[in-house]
Amino acid sequence: MIEQTARVIEVEHGYAWVETERKTSCGACTRQKGCGASLFDALLGARRARVRALNTLSAEAGDDVVIGVAEQAVLRGSLAVYAVPLLAMLLFALGAEWLAGGAAPGGELYTIAAAAAGFIAGQFWLRRHNARIAEDTRYQPVVLRHLST
Repeated sequence: MIEQTARVIEVEHGYAWVETERKTSCGACTRQKGCGASLFDALLGARRARVRALNTLSAEAGDDVVIGVAEQAVLRGSLAVYAVPLLAMLLFALGAEWLAGGAAPGGELYTIAAAAAGFIAGQFWLRRHNARIAEDTRYQPVVLRHLST
C-alpha cells in the first residue's frame, strides 16, 4: 500500500475529499541542496492536490488522515497510461509498414499516419478503460487511519 498524509476537506456519500501536498522530490536524499528536484520544490512552494478517497473510517472535515492506494492499482494504472498507447502506436506502424511492403512511394508517410492513428486509438481505449474502472474500489484511494493530534 502506498500511503500519503492528507487533510479532509469535505465528506459526501461515503467519500472524503482530501487535500495532499504534492512533492516532486522525496526529501530523503542527503543531496537536497544540489538536487534539481528539491530546488524545483523550493521554487514552486507547496502545491496541493485534491483527491476523492473512500471514507471507511467516517473521517470528518478538518481531520488529518493517512490515505493509501494499492501498489497493484498504481502498477496497472501506469502500465495502462504508458504502455497501451505506445504499443498501439507501434503495432499500427508495423501493420502499415507490412501492408505497404516497404516499396510503396511515400510509404513512410503511411507509416507515420498509422502510428499517429494507433496512438489516438490507444488514447480512446484508455478513456473507455478509465470510465469502466472509475467506481471500482480496488483502484481508489482509501482513508486508512487518523493521525493522532
